[in-house]
Amino acid sequence: MTNAPSRRSIAALILGIVFGLIGLVLTGGGAWLLISGGSPYYLITGIALIVSGVLLARGRKAGGWLYIVIFAVTLLWAYWEVGLDPWALVPRVVAPLVLLIALQLVWPTLDRSIGRWRRAWGGVAVTFAVAIGFFWSIAGNFIPPVLQGLPDARYAMADPSIGTTGADWPAYGGTNSARRYSPLAQITPANVGNLKRAWLIHTGDLPASAQIRNTYGAENTPLKIGDTLYVCTPKSMVIALDPATGKQKWRFDPKVSDEAIPYTAACRGVSYYAVPGAAAGAPCAQRIILGTLDARIMALDARTGRQCRDFGSNGQVRITDGMGSVPPGYVSITSPPTIVRGVIVTGHQVLDGQDRWAPSGVIQAYDAVTGKMRWAWDMMHPERSGPPPAGQTYARGTPNMWTIASGDEKLGLVYLPMGNSAADYYSSLRRPEENRYATSLVAIDVMTGKPRWNFQAVRKDVWDYDFGAQATLIDFPTARGPVPAMLLPSKQGDIYVLDRRTGQPLTPIGDIKAPQIGVEPQQRAVTQRISLYHTLRKPDLTEKDMWGMSPIDQMFCRIQFRRASYMGFFTPPEADRRSIEYPGYNGGTDWGGIAVDPARGVIVANYNDMPNYVRLVPRKEANKKGWAPRDQARGAIGGAEGAGDPQAHTPYAIDVNAGWRLPFTGLLCKQPPYGGIRAINIATGKTIWDRPFGTARTNGPFGIPSMLPLTIGTPNNGGSVVTAGGLIFVAAATDNLIRAIDLKTGKTLWQDVLPAGGQATPMTYSQNGKQYLVIMAGGHHFMQTPVGDALIAYALN
Repeated sequence: MTNAPSRRSIAALILGIVFGLIGLVLTGGGAWLLISGGSPYYLITGIALIVSGVLLARGRKAGGWLYIVIFAVTLLWAYWEVGLDPWALVPRVVAPLVLLIALQLVWPTLDRSIGRWRRAWGGVAVTFAVAIGFFWSIAGNFIPPVLQGLPDARYAMADPSIGTTGADWPAYGGTNSARRYSPLAQITPANVGNLKRAWLIHTGDLPASAQIRNTYGAENTPLKIGDTLYVCTPKSMVIALDPATGKQKWRFDPKVSDEAIPYTAACRGVSYYAVPGAAAGAPCAQRIILGTLDARIMALDARTGRQCRDFGSNGQVRITDGMGSVPPGYVSITSPPTIVRGVIVTGHQVLDGQDRWAPSGVIQAYDAVTGKMRWAWDMMHPERSGPPPAGQTYARGTPNMWTIASGDEKLGLVYLPMGNSAADYYSSLRRPEENRYATSLVAIDVMTGKPRWNFQAVRKDVWDYDFGAQATLIDFPTARGPVPAMLLPSKQGDIYVLDRRTGQPLTPIGDIKAPQIGVEPQQRAVTQRISLYHTLRKPDLTEKDMWGMSPIDQMFCRIQFRRASYMGFFTPPEADRRSIEYPGYNGGTDWGGIAVDPARGVIVANYNDMPNYVRLVPRKEANKKGWAPRDQARGAIGGAEGAGDPQAHTPYAIDVNAGWRLPFTGLLCKQPPYGGIRAINIATGKTIWDRPFGTARTNGPFGIPSMLPLTIGTPNNGGSVVTAGGLIFVAAATDNLIRAIDLKTGKTLWQDVLPAGGQATPMTYSQNGKQYLVIMAGGHHFMQTPVGDALIAYALN
């Protein structure tokens, strides 16, 4: 009779009901998971919780003892599944621990013994102390150790570009070699803590319309040449500033209309060109080359901001000439053109996911002085070297280059990171030329417009794994001496090392068997290429990798995992169920690229580590949902890429749950980290250190910022810059911070909160003997960071 209550406990009744309801959810979901081939833990625990809840509701201590057994078994099961991985333990242990503490507080209401409340509070204190001590003891597992020291500074890599970094930053990637490196060393690990804001300006390019504002993302990296800093805004405005004060010198507005805005309004940068032999101070002797959202290329006088009227037609050329029908927003120049040997080479963004026969991905080149077309490379018409004949158009639907090219002035080559054919997730309608050049790095002779070579990373890509980052030009050490080479990062996480003269791999390449499933299995390549030099990609997902804030949402992620089609890397999309794409289309490495210290021989790569949850939607079903290509009436403004894209003129639309989020809490289903930053030895391809990148301060369930400074590793967009001072400067993560990281250890030495998202690559320069760090804080719609218009400069106090 000792279990019989002396009186009814309201608290025990309430807790018993809570236990019972949680148990019902776990029992139902656990049965579903078990039938799907998953863990039996949730079903067993759910049944036990129901029994525990009934006993507690009836005022019986046995219900409490049963829960203690449940908690103990949970601890053993969690350790068996994931060991002492701190993030993996959170959904398995924290919520059950909270219920244990609640039980301890309710326990005294089940008897009337003397000192029961003192014992209860003592038990709670002990539980807290043990839990804190446990997590403190494994806290070191959050931050992986440094694996090896930095290589000796023994390299002297030549840069085949015009212009150098140091006092200036003359190109988007520093130079056309895209190393994102500065020889400046005034700011060091010893003094970076004294870095303060030197100035802040607002560009003024923020629209009043909420719909348009939600598409903004100021991804700009400014240029600095001489005594002027050049920045562009989301709607392609260009502003010239005093680099020491931020004071405006001039502003140019190309008058881009709102209807021309694609998924996202972005200008990643402008280009600079000095006309050879031009008299100093002559009009347009130094030029800013601007690509606009409405598909124009314009030449501006770098001193005054006035249009160079002798360029093209009254100062501009339109790249849509010869493309045929181009609805507003379908063709945009969001990345700076690359200029090699006086030739402007540009690609363009084509609105993703709309139509198999979207406008052409043709690459075009223009004379940097006259604006006259030098050539056009239309892969479906290799016999042509210029615009199509009258009455014809450039081939529609071909792969495009939406990102930034790099260039070798000495070799006369420009290196194009190519995207996919229109309709990324369906391949049966693609032509042989598209299958050859899609998701490839193509080397083009800048004088003739003809391909010299191409290197393809993915065969018949249906994962949107297009190349998003510039190739970085280096000298690669070999037994025969340094070889002119390039580092080619990819969304899959693989980093390739190629001879930039021939495209031949300089490090081992492997082939893996690829799944032969999906809606078009006959189209899937039997094998896919991988780099054996280095990859940022993590091992294939398992059920144990599913996450959440509690066992309930983790269980639902496990159910989704088990019900999805997943056979590891390169699992193709299906129509009758979801499939898992891992890594997802945001990387690996996206448009932020990598940074390289050419003296120490170190690669710095920040990367994403998230899956996509994908389904091909049959045309009839997509039509019922109203998924149709965006047109002028709808302003070509949409949501996240792939979230209901129609892929018109194919049998399927596409629905991508980017990041794979739960619908109610908004939490990601894969356990953290979701992004990292890594240092790699160029000579060996081995990791020096690898750290989660980004804190949880702006993330949390239901979209509520947690403000916790825990380094969870967040999604990130934007690259880094590395300096001779031994520092990495990077923003990119969703926590709205800019950081200085020690190149030697990966430790964050300094940080500052930005007024908006920092989804841009910073740059650094020197003016009047002082080193400055500059970052654009404009936010990003896909990263869901705050939108802003601030350009911020930092310098030592």
